[in-house]
Amino acid sequence: MGLLALENARLRFGGIVALDDVSLDVAEGTIAGLIGPNGAGKTTAFNVITRLYRLESGDVVFDGHSLRHTPPSRVVRMGIARTFQNVELFPTMTVLENVLVGGHAFARMKRESELRKDALDTLELVGIHMHADRPAAGLPFGTLKRIELARALASKPRLLLLDEPAGGLNHEEVGELADFIRRLRDELKLTILLVEHHMNLVMQVSDHVTVLNFGRTIASGPPAEVQRDPQVIEAYLGGELEPVA
Repeated sequence: MGLLALENARLRFGGIVALDDVSLDVAEGTIAGLIGPNGAGKTTAFNVITRLYRLESGDVVFDGHSLRHTPPSRVVRMGIARTFQNVELFPTMTVLENVLVGGHAFARMKRESELRKDALDTLELVGIHMHADRPAAGLPFGTLKRIELARALASKPRLLLLDEPAGGLNHEEVGELADFIRRLRDELKLTILLVEHHMNLVMQVSDHVTVLNFGRTIASGPPAEVQRDPQVIEAYLGGELEPVA
């Protein structure tokens, strides 16, 4: 078993099956991709992992421990952080204050001066330290996404869940993001689970890719194998991607 595992996860919303016996294993130190059409269950899986949703059956296991009865507030302190598909920030707070929220969630006994230094270092890591004292409101969307990433990193996670980090980025920025995701994995020793519609990004950075459709797993394996899977092509890609180097 890897650092994170979904085990036969099942969840319904009324008559809609959001996750139907989904299993997923993410090895420590890897970048795993989770893809599928809109409504396939990807963000639902993130919400299950972070305990925003409760499973009907199955389990979420992190570092050998079941999370089924873990409160959401404790998930962060255990070492799991995430970003959101739709940016979730405090618009009237400064960029630094937003990032400090992540530090407070993790290190309650740390001095405020230490948390502030850590937050500033994290802002520098993601390249937006020059905006530290500006309110989040009114900043460009790409900057807001970096603030949210910095907030997640400030909680010192072992597992980072990225929900569509390439949304709103141009081609050049997506290329930079791919390099940055690898850098996070290598320099911070992170394990990363990535939900993304930008297929070339997923195939470039992922060690392993899982594909959902209508809440079910239809393919799982190395990127080069998954992108050639007939079910994946039919359900989502609409044709083969360029081969992965």
